[in-house]
Amino acid sequence: MKLSGRVAFRDIETGVWVLEGDDGCTYQLAGGDRKIKKEGQRVEVDGKVDNDSVTLHMVGPIFNVASYKFL
Repeated sequence: MKLSGRVAFRDIETGVWVLEGDDGCTYQLAGGDRKIKKEGQRVEVDGKVDNDSVTLHMVGPIFNVASYKFL
């Protein structure tokens, strides 16, 4: 699944990186590497939504990043 949007840091609990998707949904980012974690960066990510996991952050479903590119 491919998604595009803006990377943002949310200061919740210990902090969490999210993708504010162009589809209007917010996804918790998992995987990728440190380069993707840059506030305000627009990206296109390829991966899979994990609807079965629960986290402390409760910002949206977890998106497991397989690959990404900067836009």
